[in-house]
Amino acid sequence: MGSLFAELARRAPASARREVETYTREIPEFGVLAVDPRARAETLESAVWLRRRTIELSPADLTLTKKDLDHIASMGESRGRGGMSLESRQRVLGLHTALMLREINEATDTLRGGGVDELIRMMSWFASQGERGIGAYCRGFVRGLRHRLPYVEQVALLARALLVADPMAAELASAVGLTEEAEHWAVTVVRVPGGRPRDDRRDDRDGTPARDVELDGELEALVKAYQVPLVWQRAQTPPGDDEGGGELIALTPSAPPMASAVPLPPSAAGDLVRDFAGALGLPCAAGTAMGARPELAAALDRARRISRTAPLHRTPRRLGTHTMADVFVELAVADVPFVDDWLHNLARRLAPGPDLLVTLDAYYHHDMNRTATATALNVHPRTLDYRLRRVRELTGIAPASTHGVRVLSAVVTRRLSNSWH
Repeated sequence: MGSLFAELARRAPASARREVETYTREIPEFGVLAVDPRARAETLESAVWLRRRTIELSPADLTLTKKDLDHIASMGESRGRGGMSLESRQRVLGLHTALMLREINEATDTLRGGGVDELIRMMSWFASQGERGIGAYCRGFVRGLRHRLPYVEQVALLARALLVADPMAAELASAVGLTEEAEHWAVTVVRVPGGRPRDDRRDDRDGTPARDVELDGELEALVKAYQVPLVWQRAQTPPGDDEGGGELIALTPSAPPMASAVPLPPSAAGDLVRDFAGALGLPCAAGTAMGARPELAAALDRARRISRTAPLHRTPRRLGTHTMADVFVELAVADVPFVDDWLHNLARRLAPGPDLLVTLDAYYHHDMNRTATATALNVHPRTLDYRLRRVRELTGIAPASTHGVRVLSAVVTRRLSNSWH
């Protein structure tokens, strides 16, 4: 054994203690190590074993054995069974790697320039075998999750892993029998203002609200019908905006967007939205954004913004999944308060109607076709004409004019989205 490996072996117990102390200080789930001597001793033993096994194998460039990988997997399984979150699991792997590299650098500095060949050998081994060790840890972690979590929650973890480009998505997908290999995805957010009655107990692991248990059966049915990852959670909205509401996030594999065309969501996304809305029986609004696999977090942000701008509908057949092309005007208006206030004032003028906003919604939804609009509203065409004249009298804007389409369609969409509640 060369001098670098000897120095690392000498430092192993102290380095392991430093790792355990770092976990205890920086990762909430490891706070128990400060008060549970047995858990601390087990964690310390694992940290020492990893270092000593590294020092035993790397000088001769030997690979981790099946027994080694099984042992590492058991560490991950223990964390998965114990309730560690995906975020903390990723943090553990990052801290362990950073601390190991720091230990190697410190040992090299102690040798005052010696051990260069050993350092190169160590880093080469660490690169290849570290990846195998992480893979084993992740497989074990997923096994632990499968013992602890219901199927729907495992699918939710897969959806979250894809959204943050977590490499463990492959293991999670295999565990729940879904694909995660697509390079492009449609991210759909179904907004449910107010939501349905929820279980507001707090999750003991991270303090977040417990997922709505009433939806378990409906979500599982959607997963099995459409074979896509999805997750139900509280809507991430500004304070005071749709508080208590929820949102369904679904990821559907899609074709790469064409530069010359407006990207459209897969038909499966629209069908899933309508099935979910039908089962829920509450007004919903849906937004979809496309993204390549590494960009799904940004796609989620766009889809969420679109869903907040899209009109709410209670009837599933009226509920479509909107893209940026459908509501780009309203998205822009939402960020310009004085324009939004102007549109809001126009909506107030239409309030005495009655039914003028509903009429305009149907009128534009049917491409200003009088017969189709009257049929949809179940009124005589002359009644429709009267209402459209009334809109012009109250606002000074003709609904069928270019100006009317631009302004009044935005008024209708903003009003139906509940943005002015």
